[in-house]
Amino acid sequence: MKENRKMTRRKTSKRKLILWFLLIFFLGTAGAATGYGAYLTKKAEKVTQDAQKELDRGQKSKKRKKVVDPNYDNISILFLGVDNSEKRNKENPLSDALVLATLNEEEKSMKLVSIPRDSYVYLPTEGYKDKITHAHAFGGVDASIAAVENMFNVPVDYYVRLNFNAFIETVNSLNGISAEVPFDLKEQNSNDVDNAIELEKGYQKLNGEEALALARTRKYDSDLERGQRQMELMKAIFNKASNPSSINKYGSVIDSIGSNMKTNMDFDEMMSLKEYVINRNNITFDTMQLEGEGQFLDDGLYYYMLEDDSLRNIRTSLQTHLDLYQSPGQNDDNSDDVSNYADDDENQTQEDPM
Repeated sequence: MKENRKMTRRKTSKRKLILWFLLIFFLGTAGAATGYGAYLTKKAEKVTQDAQKELDRGQKSKKRKKVVDPNYDNISILFLGVDNSEKRNKENPLSDALVLATLNEEEKSMKLVSIPRDSYVYLPTEGYKDKITHAHAFGGVDASIAAVENMFNVPVDYYVRLNFNAFIETVNSLNGISAEVPFDLKEQNSNDVDNAIELEKGYQKLNGEEALALARTRKYDSDLERGQRQMELMKAIFNKASNPSSINKYGSVIDSIGSNMKTNMDFDEMMSLKEYVINRNNITFDTMQLEGEGQFLDDGLYYYMLEDDSLRNIRTSLQTHLDLYQSPGQNDDNSDDVSNYADDDENQTQEDPM
């Protein structure tokens, strides 16, 4: 069955960011306004150190002339949600969720684009087109980053990879969240037990397993609506975490995040982004959805075929937001200082060679 997807662009507050974006900034700023902030900050620093995992490529993207500094530069972060539970026990599982965020330091603005897991794109590490979710299974985070950089022709400076256990443990650490369940639901749990989670339609309190089932189910509506459900759950988590009664639970939340996270951002780099959280009412957020349609190809598998115009528009938007190109009217004599973008033949977006 074909499903049309339209790019949705709208201004939104931090309360509607995806879970993974909230968690990483929560690590760096959780203690900013609390009486035991020093304790939380030290705890966040420790779990961040334990979560460090460098990329095979090194710190610098091939699309950069030099390593970026988030204190001064526009940057990008790829968030990956994976499920490497004990039952699966895979080093590189499929990526179930991918979100690319770009941050403009001067404007203090963010753009986020959610990448459907079944998107049919060129995988540079493999040399052919496939579902982008397969990139992580083939070559881990480096392969996923290569595919995303090729899609949008922008550098991916940082990554944050979170196991879905972080979702479950975070919700449970907050003693559950209240959310609207839009339909009766029967879904497997995180251990793949069929119909282990049963929910009735309506507004209700959810534990971690129930919230994850609602976030991940794909049987009842479209991928676009699935993304909206995840946004609403994000709002519910933020509302609960923002309640003063939850302050004493922050330590448990940080532990939940740290034990399920890998990243190449160090603690100081995370802390440099605290203005995006503390001053959230003055920060501009723009979320984007890739337009396309679902198709079954000759191999009998379902793929999400991205529309060229949608991909091109989002690509241009991200490039502009990162200020990768010299603006019209700027002095050519200063061109070397205008952009930290390695725009050469090797780094141009590649297409399927067939």
